[in-house]
Amino acid sequence: MQVLYEDNHCIAVVKPAGLLTQGDDSGAPNLLDEVKVFIKERDQKPGNVFIGLLHRLDRPVGGVVLFAKTSKGASRLSEQFRARTIQKVYWALVEGAPAQTSGEVVQWLLKDKESNIVTGFDHEVSGSQKAELNYQVISTSPTLIEIKPKTGRPHQIRVAMKTLSCPIVGDVKYGARLETPGQIALFARSLTFKQVVTGEPITVTAEPDWVTAHIDSRA
Repeated sequence: MQVLYEDNHCIAVVKPAGLLTQGDDSGAPNLLDEVKVFIKERDQKPGNVFIGLLHRLDRPVGGVVLFAKTSKGASRLSEQFRARTIQKVYWALVEGAPAQTSGEVVQWLLKDKESNIVTGFDHEVSGSQKAELNYQVISTSPTLIEIKPKTGRPHQIRVAMKTLSCPIVGDVKYGARLETPGQIALFARSLTFKQVVTGEPITVTAEPDWVTAHIDSRA
């Protein structure tokens, strides 16, 4: 368990790509249960351990995930997510490059629940949700992009990169040429939130292994 930050009310850890954030009908291992076991064993807690789910990452995506450890933490942090005051930063390695090195993507997303595929439109359609993000190319050959979403819609970064004609490496669902089984090159790089009691800004940051390999290859 790679713990990035912890206090009495919350814990931020790294989710490996390929691991579910929360359990589903498949019964596959998931990060929520692993954090509960970690805290129970580390702190030798009797009975059940409270861990509150605040947000999710797609299964093939790795990176920073924040959990609540108390009901107060769950309430106050959930409100920050709802109010969109929590700042999220993602990194993505992509195939090709966007036409512009920086910009904004605004789309209306419609999810097909049967196929679990999201389609992006440049106008509102029935049942769609508006999604917004900013992006900045931070290195090339291959292209590494920093993404700052303004909204938290399912697959919104993956769809946006496809729309920019630079699908995320490994993301064949959204146009990548080659599959990287179990993961895609999208990583929740950092999360900034207000501490539950003091209101102090807290930023937690992690770095994916594939970025280290990318930097080494350019050295």
